[in-house]
Amino acid sequence: MAGSKRMSAEEKRQVVLGIYHKTKSVYTEKEILSLATKAGVNANTVADVNQGLVDDGLVDKEKIGGSNYFWSFPAKKDRIVQIKHEQTLQSITSLQTKISASSAKLADAKRGREDEDGERSRKLARLAELDKERKAAQSELEKLKENDPRAIADLEKELKFVTEAANRWTDNIFQCKSYLTKKERIAF
Repeated sequence: MAGSKRMSAEEKRQVVLGIYHKTKSVYTEKEILSLATKAGVNANTVADVNQGLVDDGLVDKEKIGGSNYFWSFPAKKDRIVQIKHEQTLQSITSLQTKISASSAKLADAKRGREDEDGERSRKLARLAELDKERKAAQSELEKLKENDPRAIADLEKELKFVTEAANRWTDNIFQCKSYLTKKERIAF
């Protein structure tokens, strides 16, 4: 059987886990390597498969002295499933209480919103109208900000500053040109 067909990773995990569950013993790394190899798992992948089982909590590992010992019992898997089931039941119970509390809050909120004479719909229409007016006023305010005297004064100051800087650099360029013409005798 060994080497007759390739095993998938899940099949390797099942074979290694089956070794633990069948014998219900504690093994060192070398022992589990030899048993898994005899069962048809490639020797190069046994350590990775075993570590994956340890990481998933299906196999326990303990370092005693200089050796690592591994074990897994069938009841552990059942206990894990039982704990998950209990957690799911607790989750369901808590969610049901939240649902009932939310339903009660919804009923309380609806109690004040009965619309007997159409007043609520009139108020909602008025709210929509006021919201539309507010948005129109906001857009008009944005348009008017372009003509704000302070903003215009700031722009004029900035324009004056930029113009002075441009004139200063223009003067510097002409000074350099004059210097090069007189001292270095470079013609432009």
